[in-house]
Amino acid sequence: MIRASRAAGPMNPSLPPLKPEFLTMLVKGVSLMLSSCDLELTPSVMRAVGSRIDDGGRRITAYLGRAQSRQLLANIAASGRLAAVFSQPSTHLTVQFKSRRVRLREPRADDQPYLERYRQSLEQELSVLGFAPLYVQALLAHAPDDLVAVEFEPDEAYDQTPGSRAGSPLMAA
Repeated sequence: MIRASRAAGPMNPSLPPLKPEFLTMLVKGVSLMLSSCDLELTPSVMRAVGSRIDDGGRRITAYLGRAQSRQLLANIAASGRLAAVFSQPSTHLTVQFKSRRVRLREPRADDQPYLERYRQSLEQELSVLGFAPLYVQALLAHAPDDLVAVEFEPDEAYDQTPGSRAGSPLMAA
């Protein structure tokens, strides 16, 4: 059974809407890494196997293979903290979210199309760089009954695209 680490509260009204290019990238589905830390601030990180973007990026669900993510899930439960980094490999366009409003849940039937779209999108994205679909399939391999959904509402958002704006808070255009 999955237990919520912190109840997700109301959406953060102070977080500005995302710039269109970032929102388009998130909805399309690109490389996603999640991280957290334990109470001694020791980090853990894991690649997500899918994502779902709702409410213009104000509510995000990432999917993890539970067996591979035990430490990360334990850290989320203990600290209530999560960082998520979405990056488009072909352009390095990157956005980072931080959240203290994280909830773990079992996957639902309506999550499946998002997992499939994420895989297809990452296959297309990495094919431009010369990687075969088989590589992405192996990278995102998971047992369907081993998934856990990590829902969060971002409290902070940063442009992490390499360059002079890296680390800048995201603001709408």
